[in-house]
Amino acid sequence: MQLHDVWFVLIAVLWIGYFFLEGFDFGIGVLTKVLARDRKERRVLINTIGPVWDGNEVWLLSAGGATFAAFPEWYATLFSGFYLPLLIILLCLIVRGVAFEYRAKRPEERWQTNWEHAIFWTSLIPALLWGVAFGNIVRGVKIDADMEYVGTLGDLFNPYALLGGLVTLTLFTFHGAVFAALKTVGDIRVRARALASKVGLLAAVLALGFLIWTQVDTGDGWSLLAMVVAVTALVGALVANAAGREGWSFALSGVTVAAAVAMLFLALFPNVMPSSLNEAWSLNVTNASSTPYTLKIMTWCAGIATPIVLLYQGWTYWVFRKRIGTQHIADAH
Repeated sequence: MQLHDVWFVLIAVLWIGYFFLEGFDFGIGVLTKVLARDRKERRVLINTIGPVWDGNEVWLLSAGGATFAAFPEWYATLFSGFYLPLLIILLCLIVRGVAFEYRAKRPEERWQTNWEHAIFWTSLIPALLWGVAFGNIVRGVKIDADMEYVGTLGDLFNPYALLGGLVTLTLFTFHGAVFAALKTVGDIRVRARALASKVGLLAAVLALGFLIWTQVDTGDGWSLLAMVVAVTALVGALVANAAGREGWSFALSGVTVAAAVAMLFLALFPNVMPSSLNEAWSLNVTNASSTPYTLKIMTWCAGIATPIVLLYQGWTYWVFRKRIGTQHIADAH
């Protein structure tokens, strides 16, 4: 295996980590308007991710930075062709971070309500658009001989990509509902588990259709194996949730996210961005990669820094592992 193949795998791992962690983040954001019945319950949900949401976004920065350094042609074509959707995602992430920090800065109800609306929409929109973006990456887009995207914005919103967006939205919401059940106590925990069952069934139907479509179009034996793992884990998560085993349900929903993303990358390899105009114009791990010397330096840096980051983030989750409920939230003044 050459270094450009290694970095394709590492970038896939970074995206898997991002969607696993930020997935339940987005799900919690959506649930603030779907599950919570009042402001105190919304505060409970927000507090479940309060210590970790910003750390989860580090995985996105790492994935984007690694793509820029290891596959500059992929990065250039992706960010120029998908400029508007990615800009919307970026703006949502900025507003979302500000909303978490500023929501409680003033006691006025209107002030807090507006920021809570922002949290909901800036969680829902990226959850949808990430699925649209990756659906287009796997399906292939209009790339010419100069490795430039020549399609339109409307081309990105095709049936396959839109189905991918619905899959990520429902799957992340399910992931978030299971996380909420794992991290809360009392009535909100019971309702989170009940909602997870309903959303999970919808996510299972949509995901099965999307993954089968992907497998038929571009899949191979490895992607089929990943699809089987994803579907089996999702069924297991639903069963565990129904049995009240929140820990197992969350772990299995995480496996579902990881296996589904892995399937997309397995179906994509060795391409990184297929051309729908001419297969010869596709970007792959060879023609889109940096020089071997650059990849070698990156490998040494990643080998040193990655274990430190993983240990620190794991310690953060351990420190804030306890459940919370409305009884832990002080009454508003």
